[in-house]
Amino acid sequence: MLDPSSLYSMLAKWYQRMPRAGLWCVMMLCSCLLLASPSHATTAKLGLKTTQTEEPAEVWSDSYGRDTPRSTVEGFMSALSSEDTQLASRYLDATFLSKSKMSDADVVAQFKQALDTGGRLEPLLQLSDAKEGDVGDLLPNDQEKVGSIRIADKSVDVLLVRKVDKDGNRYWQFADETLANLPDVHTTGRTWASYFEIEQLKGVKLFDFELSKIIALAVMVLISLAVVYVLVWTLFVISRWLFPRLTGRRFAINANVIMPVAIIIVAMLLSEIMLRAGVPVTIRTPVGRLKEAVAWIATTWLAFRLIDGVFRRAEANSLKRNRPEQVSILGLLRKLAKVFMLILAIIIIFGNLGFDLTTGIAALGVGGLALAFGAQKSIENLIGSVVVVADRPVHVGDYCKFGTYEGTVIDIGIRSTRIRTLNRTIVTVPNGEFSALQIENFTARDMFYFLHNLFIKRTADLAEVERMIADLQGFLASHTLTNDEWNQVWIKELRQDCYVIEMRAYIPASGAQEFYAKQTQLALAVLKFLENYQVEHALPSQTVVLDDKNRLNQPDS
Repeated sequence: MLDPSSLYSMLAKWYQRMPRAGLWCVMMLCSCLLLASPSHATTAKLGLKTTQTEEPAEVWSDSYGRDTPRSTVEGFMSALSSEDTQLASRYLDATFLSKSKMSDADVVAQFKQALDTGGRLEPLLQLSDAKEGDVGDLLPNDQEKVGSIRIADKSVDVLLVRKVDKDGNRYWQFADETLANLPDVHTTGRTWASYFEIEQLKGVKLFDFELSKIIALAVMVLISLAVVYVLVWTLFVISRWLFPRLTGRRFAINANVIMPVAIIIVAMLLSEIMLRAGVPVTIRTPVGRLKEAVAWIATTWLAFRLIDGVFRRAEANSLKRNRPEQVSILGLLRKLAKVFMLILAIIIIFGNLGFDLTTGIAALGVGGLALAFGAQKSIENLIGSVVVVADRPVHVGDYCKFGTYEGTVIDIGIRSTRIRTLNRTIVTVPNGEFSALQIENFTARDMFYFLHNLFIKRTADLAEVERMIADLQGFLASHTLTNDEWNQVWIKELRQDCYVIEMRAYIPASGAQEFYAKQTQLALAVLKFLENYQVEHALPSQTVVLDDKNRLNQPDS
């Protein structure tokens, strides 16, 4: 077995000639195989816990780590990888081995050959990590199904059985029912994987795995990826050409989704590809973890591309509908969606690689809670921004009144809203406060309210006043500047010096400037109309009456 340093120097030139994708694939395979090997120096240095980390003696009652179905399968695969036949036989039913006419080494070899040819084991993380096994399945409590072997027309379930030793300790072993019914394996020559092996590297091992087989698997993965990529690209081109002609709409999917889709498909088919190509089960098992991790990386990559496409289209629609305030919120929501997807992918990927993330997730939850308390105001303003954009009480460019301020909205940001007042100053209001205020939007009105009073002297004849009110009612109703919504003239108040005549009407206008111009025209028309009546406008005045006669007749004091 070569020293790693001499092995790396020997392969340096060969690695440099490999395509970048092939080098990446080999590095990922080696990383996964390192995680699956018995030595876990890397994870130990990181302070992370894996499923194969040895526990104190009082926790692990079995010296071979056969306490759970998952640890039993992992230990057996580790023994096969290191070619330790005696250790591997400890994971097989001792009763069957004692009755079998074959040696323990032959039984292990037969079992491994059957698994290599047609074994389909469950992913390790789907196996029960409890000492009692999966009590929810339909099997007896002392049995656990971990996969199946299908060769030709014969199929056998790979079962584990729980045993009890003389000291009362319980452990799991591969059941005699599986070992006794193993199908016959007939070799038909070289496997597909063997055609890609490098003869010079046969017998050279890396992390207890034969390096030539690792490289052969990497080459097959690259070939499969290339084939699938071409098929997906062809389907994309056909769809892009055919979709607009069938539906009359633009094909909205971008070409940048082809690669992640191809990787996801290869990851889904990789288990069957490795099985049919003759990849040993000792390599297929750890690569299964890598396959799930790569599938989630590609899924995250695809999700990022889809999120970008959806939000870009939403931002374009917002700008097209003259709602620029939505763009900043959509940008924030895009980042939040990506962060959520990334955190989910990291948790699943590291879980598939065998790390125990319970402590990390708990710390993340505590940290998130502390962050939420510390950024309470920021979160309040963020929620206020979402409310302002979702409820849409105002848009950029609207003239509104809120609290003691009024002005034109010039920007709706993630944290605050800015408004330019009539004094040309800019008021910045946090969105948390802005969304809680009573907001009066003047731009949203369809008509302007014409409300004014006429003050007529009390000296006017009542019949003349009555005729004036009736004629003024018809004048407002028929005027070109008003509409039929509400036109009314009536005596609002009787004062000592005047009659207060109130005029109500609505004037259609597109803005304040147009309304003020029309209001001036209508007010002048009303004043000219009143010239036809014998009435006078009451002006603010005060009358002083001096009674000199009564003053002169008063006696002197």
